[in-house]
Amino acid sequence: MPHDHHDHLSPSGHPYRPDNDGPLTYWQRMEIAVRELLIEKGVVTPAEISTQIDAMDARSPANGAAVVARAWTDPEFKSRLLADASAASREMGFDIGPLNLIAVENTDTVHNLIVCTLCSCYPRNLLGLPPDWYKTREYRSRAVREPRAVLREFGVTLPDNVQVRVHDSTADMRYIVLPARPDGTDQLDQGALAELVTRDSMIGMGLPRKPL
Repeated sequence: MPHDHHDHLSPSGHPYRPDNDGPLTYWQRMEIAVRELLIEKGVVTPAEISTQIDAMDARSPANGAAVVARAWTDPEFKSRLLADASAASREMGFDIGPLNLIAVENTDTVHNLIVCTLCSCYPRNLLGLPPDWYKTREYRSRAVREPRAVLREFGVTLPDNVQVRVHDSTADMRYIVLPARPDGTDQLDQGALAELVTRDSMIGMGLPRKPL
C-alpha cells in the first residue's frame, strides 16, 4: 500500500518526479484557453489569478489542525463543528467556499476513515493538497474493502471493539476527522495542541502525536 513516503530518490536525495515536458492534455489546453479568454474579456487580471493561486498554495494541514485544537479545548465550538463544519471553519476565518464540510468524531468505539472512491475529492481548503497515496486506485478501493488492513499498513492497529466507519467524499461533500485528544495534554494550549494534529489523523489514516 503506498504511503506518504517516496520510493525513488534523485541523485540529489530529493523525491524523484517525472519531467512534465510531454504534450499538454486536453484539460490543460482547455484551462489555458479559458484563462486567456477571461483575461482578454477583462473578467479577471493576471495579478488576480496569481493572488488566488498563492492563496490556494498557502492552504495546509495547519488550518485543519487549528480547527481540531479549538474543538479539543472549546466544547461549544466542538458542538458547532460537528453540527456544521462549514460554518465552524468560516467562524475561524477559513474560506472554504460553498463546500459542504462534515466533521466526524473519533471516539473510544468508533474510528472514521476518509476516502474518495471516484477520484480524489479532499478538503483542500483546510488541509491543502492531498497526499499522493490518497489519489491512488489501490487506496481508493482497499480503504473500502479492507480498511483495517490498510490502517495497519499505516501503523494504526485498532482494538477489535472499535468500529471503523468509511466515509466516501464527493464533489459537493467533503469530510474531516476530529481525532480523539491524546492523553496527557490537559495543560497544553491550543497552539501546542495543534502541533500534535497530523494531516493523516484528520483523514483517519493516522493518529495525533503524543505529547513529549
